[in-house]
Amino acid sequence: MPNVLVTGASRGLGLEFVRQYAKEGWHVLACARNSKTATTLQQIVSSAPEKITIHNLDLLDHASIEKLAQTLHSTAIDVLINCAGTMGAGSFASEGLKFGPFGQSNFADWSEVFHLNIIAPMKMAETFVEHVARSEQKKIITLSSIVGSVGHNKIGGLYAYRASKSAVNAVMRSMAIDLAKTHGIAATALHPGWVRTEMGGPRADIDATESIAGMRNVIANLTIATAGRYWVYDGSELPW
Repeated sequence: MPNVLVTGASRGLGLEFVRQYAKEGWHVLACARNSKTATTLQQIVSSAPEKITIHNLDLLDHASIEKLAQTLHSTAIDVLINCAGTMGAGSFASEGLKFGPFGQSNFADWSEVFHLNIIAPMKMAETFVEHVARSEQKKIITLSSIVGSVGHNKIGGLYAYRASKSAVNAVMRSMAIDLAKTHGIAATALHPGWVRTEMGGPRADIDATESIAGMRNVIANLTIATAGRYWVYDGSELPW
């Protein structure tokens, strides 16, 4: 049974990753900041307790990440999915491009966005690299966003979120080059599409079921040769 570790597993895309991978017979390491309040995740676990284990993980606390790595020291992780992310103190779903406009930057908020969207995936990769290297599949995935594409940006706005996703794209590109050489690991950034979640809002293009099914297919077909690109859930690519 292959193992997949998913951050941000208590809701949205992370929750659907847990649901679909467990249904396909994987063992899922579902990571959430507070498992006691993750009621929907607990319900999924209750229906398949042999396939899912919940782990408390605060991605803003490096000690919490290191503690989890020690707990899982003997576990080989086939696929590590950095799913957790944030747009910051606001809502694109309700405000659109009015959220975080030029001239109204909250730089304390920028700091948290950068920490969760860039630093946390890097810390997770560095901390769990040997767990992944011991597995059969050897894959590290970080969810990005189409708004991180500099070449695709025609409408502006979303400064902190755009910057964080562009930066994590650069992180994953370098990681793909380095880890392919040192550990035989395929690492890549992956855009889930515009999804009807709390973050994406009700007007988004697709639902979480379609997004996750597509991303799982991309992940399943990922190789060293195709890693380090800017993949979309449907198997297409975005410009950097």
